[in-house]
Amino acid sequence: MNKNLFLFCSFLSLLFFSCKKQEDNLPRKATGKTNTISVIIDDQLWNGEIGESIRNKFASPVIGLPEEEPLFTINQYPVKLMEGFMTDSRTIIVVKKENKTQFEIRKNQYASPQNVFHISGKTNGDILEIIEKHSPQIIQIIKETEIAESQRINRQFLMNPIIIRNKFQISLEVPNGYSYALQKSKFIWLKKEIISGNTSLLIYEVPINSIKNSFNSITNIIRIRDSIGKLYISGTELDTPMITEEGYSPYLFKLKLNGKETYETKGTWELKNDFMSGSFVNYAIVDEEHNRILILEGFCYSPSKKERDLMHELESIIKSIVILK
Repeated sequence: MNKNLFLFCSFLSLLFFSCKKQEDNLPRKATGKTNTISVIIDDQLWNGEIGESIRNKFASPVIGLPEEEPLFTINQYPVKLMEGFMTDSRTIIVVKKENKTQFEIRKNQYASPQNVFHISGKTNGDILEIIEKHSPQIIQIIKETEIAESQRINRQFLMNPIIIRNKFQISLEVPNGYSYALQKSKFIWLKKEIISGNTSLLIYEVPINSIKNSFNSITNIIRIRDSIGKLYISGTELDTPMITEEGYSPYLFKLKLNGKETYETKGTWELKNDFMSGSFVNYAIVDEEHNRILILEGFCYSPSKKERDLMHELESIIKSIVILK
């Protein structure tokens, strides 16, 4: 009996330590605020031309916002502090002066999901050349990782997708905080109240020939969004529709979203004859299968809070779209 008890206890101990070992081998969960980078670099390099180059590339102003905000928030740490809390950051850029010139990307080196970008060079010039060459790639990877992380968080608490799916034949991951502000036959306005204002998501469709060609696509997109504002979105006073701010030229990009040709427009909006304003991002998707231009637009109003992260949240929702057959 005692022998059997001893064997049973030994088995439990072995099972416990085996499970503990497997748990210890799992990567730690990456932490940190959205759009934040940990830069591991000695103060001497950070305070010179290399640090200036990093700030110019990764803390440049975000386009399409009414007030200047950095692309990413940068936290700098000396190399000797590499072992510690900042190794849990989702994005780490390590810059060192060494006897080799090298650029390397390591996925999930200390935590997950994580990108660690290693930059080294024999001279300042070598390091600056790597930063200049690879910064577009680094920025793209960081943006994709941040969007994916926001979408992962959103999936924990999603609103019922039935209305959106039935009306537009799409799947869209909208978090619970949003509610229906207005519904029409080909139009939905979702809105979320926040302490400093609100964020909104518009979904609507227009005829496929509404954006005729790339030469005047920006004009057509602005015309369409201003007509939607005139129909559905206004202030509390008469003649205060939402319009594209006339004194700020929007930015237009072409990309693929859900595998379809898409026009991305970023700019600022305002209420005509009123004081309210903010930023917007508009995605006009050419959906030939359904013979339409499907438009998803996010905009926010936040007079006392920075808008970069609010717009990031809206973009993460829009980029979760799947157009159904």
